[in-house]
Amino acid sequence: MDQADSLVRNEKINMKKQDSMNNDWFATARTLNQALPYLQRYDGAIVVVKFGGHAMGDNEAMESFARDIVLLKQVNVNPVVVHGGGPMINQMLDRLDIKSDFVNGKRISDEKTVEVVEMVLSGRINKHIVQAINGQGGKAVGLSGKDANLMICEKAEPDMGFVGEPVEVQPRVLNELSAAGYIPVVAPLGAGRNGETFNVNGDTAAGAIAAALKADRLLLLTDVAGIKDASGDVVTQMTPDQVRQMIADGVISGGMIPKAETALTAIEGGVRAVVILDGRAPNAVLLELYTEHGAGSLIRAANPGM
Repeated sequence: MDQADSLVRNEKINMKKQDSMNNDWFATARTLNQALPYLQRYDGAIVVVKFGGHAMGDNEAMESFARDIVLLKQVNVNPVVVHGGGPMINQMLDRLDIKSDFVNGKRISDEKTVEVVEMVLSGRINKHIVQAINGQGGKAVGLSGKDANLMICEKAEPDMGFVGEPVEVQPRVLNELSAAGYIPVVAPLGAGRNGETFNVNGDTAAGAIAAALKADRLLLLTDVAGIKDASGDVVTQMTPDQVRQMIADGVISGGMIPKAETALTAIEGGVRAVVILDGRAPNAVLLELYTEHGAGSLIRAANPGM
């Protein structure tokens, strides 16, 4: 190949690269254009996001999640992040040789266990999420349900030790932080009326907080694509009655039960809709809120006004 042929070939390659870049830019512009109705729809809305599952232990997934949350705040959505931390808690309990069992997806918590849970949730995990959000240009503030009496709890039934059920949520601190431009990041711990510390299921805590805030959306990020029917297919839209029937039939089982029950309670408490979606999927939050397709399983009342 002589020099002239080489120059022509390189020019063609460069043109193909430029065309590819142009296509990417056009696709980005088109996506932003199509997102306009959704940007308007959620302007000023409160969106509670439960962040959990194994995505929390992946630095790249954490960075992507943090960027999505900062973007929400940038376009005038008020996100509140409530996180779990089961895998990290398990690691610490194993390291300390403390055994822990589950009932219907909820961890039985004796005094030693709840001390470890508080240390991991309020310490390592909460601050890691705060740091990730701040690293993307946001202003995150970490707190737990014990701060400012955000979440008052009583012992859960059946008795599982220091496992609590929220009976009173005072969201004033969250509203004040959001109004001041901050992004609250909440560890799912609650205060008892007698000074106890209660371990609260992350989904349950997120649902109670979303209801108290009368949130527009509660997004429950997990390690599965959503609620699946008996055939194993994800159900994209459901009513509360359909969810109850699937629980009764045993189609919804195990760790999905607290999520489904959280959705039902949140909707009864005034949340417009709840979505259970795969937090491992890139930009899952943005896909759900800003695209026509959405993501995961959306649960809302049959009332068209919802």
